[in-house]
Amino acid sequence: MNYQLNNRIWAIILSIMLWGVVCITASLGLAPKALALDYNKESLIGANFSGRDLTDASFTKANLRNSNFSHANLRGVSFFAANLESANFEGADLTNATLDSARFIRANLTNAVLEGAFAANAKFDRATIDGADFTDVLLRQDLQKELCKLAQGINPTTGRATRDTLFCP
Repeated sequence: MNYQLNNRIWAIILSIMLWGVVCITASLGLAPKALALDYNKESLIGANFSGRDLTDASFTKANLRNSNFSHANLRGVSFFAANLESANFEGADLTNATLDSARFIRANLTNAVLEGAFAANAKFDRATIDGADFTDVLLRQDLQKELCKLAQGINPTTGRATRDTLFCP
């Protein structure tokens, strides 16, 4: 009887000590950074990621049709070969994202920041890009010309005109 009571007391003491260590390391900023989320090849049609911090997450080959990423932090995210048809990226931060072979057909990129993104084979058919910032985005020349036909507005975050960031004539 006494042996079981001692074990419980020690278990409680160790639990309290462990929580103390976790709280101290978190308050000092020493806690390990959370691992990036992996949504590769998932079917997430109509998912709501609005306002979320998804830094370095991976959505490679995911089906994200009609999903909402408005005002989300998508820095360094991989959307390689993802289906983003009719997805909402209004005000999203896609800085340094991998967008190669992604399909942004009818996607809303209003006021999105795509600075430094890799989008060489992305498709932006009928996408809304008003106020989007394409600074240093790697695009094919034919795609850049097509986007220039749609380009208008100034990004409220960076203060850059969409046409300037696309080097439109």
